[in-house]
Amino acid sequence: MFTLRSSAFQAGAAIPQRYTCDGEDLSPPLSWADAPAGTVTFALIVDDPDAPDPAAPKRVWVHWLLYNLPAARVELAEGAGNRTPPDAASQALTDASTLGYHGPCPPIGTHRYFFHLAALDCALPQLGRRARRVDLERAMTGHVLATAVLMGTYARAGGQEKR
Repeated sequence: MFTLRSSAFQAGAAIPQRYTCDGEDLSPPLSWADAPAGTVTFALIVDDPDAPDPAAPKRVWVHWLLYNLPAARVELAEGAGNRTPPDAASQALTDASTLGYHGPCPPIGTHRYFFHLAALDCALPQLGRRARRVDLERAMTGHVLATAVLMGTYARAGGQEKR
């Protein structure tokens, strides 16, 4: 079974402040195992389906989009999302209109953050500098062999968004 883990937090548990806007805003370390046969690349989508308020969510907020990680890779080190992507992988724009990881920073309540890692049967074409989640998902259509998901939560002290 294709699995995704982090040494920084357990599935369903709180994401440490270090990986959020209240800390160093580093991407957490991730590792995966048992990708299906035929995997050529991986794509990672990190999102928050509870934006802006988990009591009345209105949208899914994208925190990181990374694709074309080679099949030989089985981990991303802490902070991998805060520098040039490894192995000539590519990134697409987050909902903050930036490339790379930007961590949890919920304005109110406890939000869930999903790390979706897709095993793909091909390398995706370069999506361009303005590509977003919809473009990545369109390119992935028909090429996903399996998806592993890790979910962590985060709530800010005081509930005020940091800018």
